[in-house]
Amino acid sequence: MIRIRRFVSCLVAGLAAVAATAMAAPAAFATIAPPAPAGQTGPVTAVTKHPPTTATVVLGGMPGWQIALIAVGAAVLAAALAVIADRLFAARRTGRTGLGRRPARLGSDTAA
Repeated sequence: MIRIRRFVSCLVAGLAAVAATAMAAPAAFATIAPPAPAGQTGPVTAVTKHPPTTATVVLGGMPGWQIALIAVGAAVLAAALAVIADRLFAARRTGRTGLGRRPARLGSDTAA
């Protein structure tokens, strides 16, 4: 039963990701058609003789070292959470507590 539930949950997560991508793709690739030049009828062609000149202007924003620091912090946090989750799952499988011993059973006289 657990394998079926895991398979179904992975399948649903995958389908949700595909649906989210399908809904976001049309907005990402949308363009506005340029207006037709005066006197032209019919479809507009996007042929230019000279490509437009572009210049990158940085007026503000976040420096690269801050972006790198945030990425490293996120990676360290994710690794720490993964280790904690792994230890919790391992303790749950073996039935051990955080002290390294088995918990005492209800109704027993001695604690191990």
